[in-house]
Amino acid sequence: MRYEAKLAELAGSDERLVVMTAENRAPIRGLPAVLGERFVDTGITEQTLIGMAAGLALRGRIPVVHALASFLTMRPFEFIRTDVGIAGLPVKLVGYVPGFLSEANGPTHQALEDVALMRGIPGMKVVCPSDEEELVSALPLLLGDPGPVYIRFNARPASVAHSDFALGRAEVLREGTDVALLVYGTLVAEAVETARLLSETGLSVRLVNMRTLAPADGEVLLESVFRARLVVTLEDHFATGGLASILAETLLAHGVTVRHLPFSLGRRWFRPALFRDVLSVEGFRPEQLAERIHAEWKGISR
Repeated sequence: MRYEAKLAELAGSDERLVVMTAENRAPIRGLPAVLGERFVDTGITEQTLIGMAAGLALRGRIPVVHALASFLTMRPFEFIRTDVGIAGLPVKLVGYVPGFLSEANGPTHQALEDVALMRGIPGMKVVCPSDEEELVSALPLLLGDPGPVYIRFNARPASVAHSDFALGRAEVLREGTDVALLVYGTLVAEAVETARLLSETGLSVRLVNMRTLAPADGEVLLESVFRARLVVTLEDHFATGGLASILAETLLAHGVTVRHLPFSLGRRWFRPALFRDVLSVEGFRPEQLAERIHAEWKGISR
């Protein structure tokens, strides 16, 4: 896995890096042999994991912490807020299988409020790579940041060629003037195909990979609103606290309104299944998205 290799490379050049996990080793199973004592597995004890990471950070280390996103962000939330957030420590939180990547796991394992929780902590950066290529390219910058960072882990293959990663800067993948499609993380691949389908119907689509949700790129959000007549947000997250909320907060702060079509989980968990089946059941396949967006567009263009 490229992520594991990159993490080993960075750890090899910086002795401050310590890789930690709460018995979730799948993407980093080769690192104990490479890092020795700088690889720490606390077992299924997420609160202990965060407490140890904070202590190591106070001693000058840079802990890179791995666990399932649902348990990493919720079970030790107070520890993250108090021990890491208030102190502004350089602890890097890597959440596995966030959103729809949880697939066949039930509600207890579905991280659909992780973005809301993490961006609610002052100083916490929230990064949502769209694929492993983007994750790996961003890793040196994220580990070098002096403060805490939450990363939605994503090892999907790349669906687009990316520009250079920068914290707080979105990536405009295509320009358009009818519909602005804003997305992040896992669903970027679906958004790329949705934009293609919409363009075949004659719609001009602006596609934006938000990349980081804290800080979010308010400039690109406003550009999208001013350039398009319909703004669509697409995310595998609850409606509250994610990208739709970020858009609303940004528009309210600038006294701007827009026709908005949100795609999110509303106020419920998704039905467990394999990834492609989850998309179908929940209405997130590109064909389903394009149909709903086109129907909304017809409603405002009459």
